[in-house]
Amino acid sequence: MPETMKAILCREPRQLEIVERPLPVAGPGEALVRIRRVGVCGTDMHIYQGNQPYFVYPRVMGHELSAEVVTAPTESGLKPGDAVYVVPYLHCGHCVACRAGRTNCCTSLKVLGVHIDGGMCEYLALPASDLFKAEGISLDEAAMVEFLAIGAHAVARAGIAPGQRVLVVGTGPIGVGVAIFAQLAGAEVTVLDGRPERLAFCTDVLKVAHAVTLGDGDEDALRIASAGEFFHYVFDATGNPKAMERGFGFVAHGGTYVLVSIVQGNISFSDPEFHKRETTLLSSRNAALIDFATVMQAMRDGRIPTKAMNTHRAPLFEVAQCMPAWIRPEAGTIKALLEI
Repeated sequence: MPETMKAILCREPRQLEIVERPLPVAGPGEALVRIRRVGVCGTDMHIYQGNQPYFVYPRVMGHELSAEVVTAPTESGLKPGDAVYVVPYLHCGHCVACRAGRTNCCTSLKVLGVHIDGGMCEYLALPASDLFKAEGISLDEAAMVEFLAIGAHAVARAGIAPGQRVLVVGTGPIGVGVAIFAQLAGAEVTVLDGRPERLAFCTDVLKVAHAVTLGDGDEDALRIASAGEFFHYVFDATGNPKAMERGFGFVAHGGTYVLVSIVQGNISFSDPEFHKRETTLLSSRNAALIDFATVMQAMRDGRIPTKAMNTHRAPLFEVAQCMPAWIRPEAGTIKALLEI
């Protein structure tokens, strides 16, 4: 084993550099893993651009990870060479949320690559309890499990019934994940976005029922797509306060609004309209272990177009050259993967 490793450090906005660090040492209950794939998500792009509200520089980014086990505790059931996916939400295990089994919203949650250093590096030491065998899927797919689990969790929170109408606002990777699992739940899915390449992906690959372009006339188009009643479920995946506030108006009477994205600040809405419709308002944070299992099963069953979703890829240590291009809207990035 080497004594040092390379990592990609985001020292400040738009500054990524390769640094040399000591090889991590696995402590009690931990496994040492070699990182093989890193998914680049919207959070990483916001960090890179300097507009992620809950982030302190410098940091090694990366929380969508697949890896190979180097060493692991005997009782973990893992062995050297096992391919694994990583649950990147490090929870305390004893707070009010953890005691209820809702570790995704632990009161002291630490997310890899956000609150603590993540996986844009060669090796990590992680709790073995956060590593799961990636049996029946590829390393590429294993690095996509986490962001898809966020979509699966949001859909599970909503409790969609077959035949109901769903609107997904924002069709980045998280919105795409929501659309996929809403369809798997039997919903008729409409998407709303301002980027034509994302709408085309949702139409051509996901086969959504309706794709509406954000802008003049979009409300009329949404009304037509919903038979004049709007939507039983609306999911916001924009991370835009104005879009989040506007989305209340697309919820049908008796419907549910799920805020998947998060922003720093307050969100307001019309209380008379909220009460008139008896709207149910939900937040959806990260994902639970059952959601990861849901994604794994869907991948094994071939029900997720993972190859089509992987629109960009590069070696890990070329990310500084690739990121400026990937964040541009015209790049059409759905999911970029870094490989080692």
